[in-house]
Amino acid sequence: MESQCKEEPVLHIVVVGFHHKKGCQVEFSYPPIIPGAGHDSNTLPEEWKYLPFLALPDGAHNHQEDTVYFHLPPLDGQQKCVYGVSCYRQMEAKALKVREADITRETVQKSVCVLSQLPLFGLIQAKLQLITHAYFEEKDFSQISILKELYDHMNRSLSCTALEGSQIYLGLSARDLILHFKHKVLILFKLILLEKKILFYVTPVKRLVETLMTVLSLFPGIIEHGLADSSHYQPRRSISEDFSSPEIISADEESLSMYDVSDQPDQSKPCNTTLDTHYLQPHAGSLLDSECEWETLEPHVMDEMEGKVDVAHSNMFDTDSGLPITVQPQSATGQGMLTSGLISGLQEDQYGLPLAIFTKGYLCMPYMALQQHHLLSDISVRGFVAGATNILFRQQRHLSDAIVDVDEARIQIHDPELRKMLYLSTADLRFADYLVKHVTENKEDVFLDGTGWEGGDEWIRAQFGLYIHSLLSSALQQDHERLLADYGTAFTSAWKITHNYRVWISNKHLAMASITPGHPFQGQYSVADVKIRLSHSMQNSERGKKIGNAVMSTSRSVVQTGKAVGQSVGGALTVAKSAMSSWFSMLAQPTAAVSASPQSAD
Repeated sequence: MESQCKEEPVLHIVVVGFHHKKGCQVEFSYPPIIPGAGHDSNTLPEEWKYLPFLALPDGAHNHQEDTVYFHLPPLDGQQKCVYGVSCYRQMEAKALKVREADITRETVQKSVCVLSQLPLFGLIQAKLQLITHAYFEEKDFSQISILKELYDHMNRSLSCTALEGSQIYLGLSARDLILHFKHKVLILFKLILLEKKILFYVTPVKRLVETLMTVLSLFPGIIEHGLADSSHYQPRRSISEDFSSPEIISADEESLSMYDVSDQPDQSKPCNTTLDTHYLQPHAGSLLDSECEWETLEPHVMDEMEGKVDVAHSNMFDTDSGLPITVQPQSATGQGMLTSGLISGLQEDQYGLPLAIFTKGYLCMPYMALQQHHLLSDISVRGFVAGATNILFRQQRHLSDAIVDVDEARIQIHDPELRKMLYLSTADLRFADYLVKHVTENKEDVFLDGTGWEGGDEWIRAQFGLYIHSLLSSALQQDHERLLADYGTAFTSAWKITHNYRVWISNKHLAMASITPGHPFQGQYSVADVKIRLSHSMQNSERGKKIGNAVMSTSRSVVQTGKAVGQSVGGALTVAKSAMSSWFSMLAQPTAAVSASPQSAD
């Protein structure tokens, strides 16, 4: 970090355009990317050969403007990950004051990029967007003085001190993330802790990269100091490159039997962790497995019910009581003091954070170009958190452990064993419910929305900070197995063999003595917990959605029938309410059975 502070934070200002014959190419760079070359040189080092395709995203012609965050590998052994921010725009060619001879298309598509040594994505994007707009308003792309001024201005205004303030999270709304994904945010959090292959999918790119980076912002110190090695890998020839025409399943096949599979995962199927020699041939079995419903009310989901429901404690975690279930994260004096990790090589605080997740071949690619597809099956890449807008990535499901459909807030888990690891425990559901409740309380108030501490962005990140601190503290205790059970036994068993856990546990972190071990929401099981799990399952499981739709359909039919036969609307609604109660009673019966016989839970 000290070397980065001494150097200029911005490395290059780059303009990427689309040529009608050559495709995406670098048209301008300042200073020149290749030392000694001209500003208009198209030549790129081998490590940055994907820069044009990252800066000018796939399908950009469908949007008037867009924003891309991307990572580039270092050009030498000393330099860390290079963080890229690109602002794309297009305009009609006839509007140009100076039209060059090679502009033959009706529209001109260009991106202005900033390549930086600091992960100040939102701050850079805010400045770059204004300059990009002014650059296009010139209507003469040979006017490059404004780009040189941008380079000088950013190197004067940006510094390492910005990493320690709230500016690092500019444009990353944790509130919007909770409102959209609700309790599934915790599932995404755990997926990354397990270092799985995770693919985010949505268009346009701006929404994609902001969602992905917002999830990462929930991990203490990850964006600030944990991405330095996130683009490091040893390029090797991928098996997928041996195929000149990969088999891609059609969009129609993608929708096969989404809701026609069993809610209960097939536990007899082993986890496929070996490399397949047919990487780009979709497995028939995975098409169904990836759509399996894994947020259900089946008995094996309720494995945390180790005792009978104590009605006397039914109000202990009642969300309607208004009492907070947890306390605010403990203050950490001197938390800003960073040292270089002996094993991870990252800048760590006194608690050993950030965790060494994005190291040793575990990549973070906020946006991934189609030309980088082979990295998903590269044997030197042990995992990734990547974002894509091309449907071809989504169709190659066997190359990812989980696909996150951002638009629909849906997480498709392929492996039944992984789904079992990610079932939220009772304490986890309390934690997620606590977050959602506080975020949604005043969301309709246009004046106060997001302005308070509780339910705000910083508050949400503080709660996840408390969660990870408590998890780590629990792992250090002699009775760690009992304490970690509240986080999910299957999850913690898998987490203990990950790279980030082994690196963290190999060092002593004396400050952890001040952290109270145990899940922040641990406690005796209550009737309120059944209510929470039922609510989550109704809102998020496919079976719950089916029942909900059926109830609504029944209600409408009863009302319409009542009107037709002359009954009052009130009487019809009474009948509809009775029908809804019958539906919910039927749904709650399996849960009651499990509650009465907790020893039968898987």
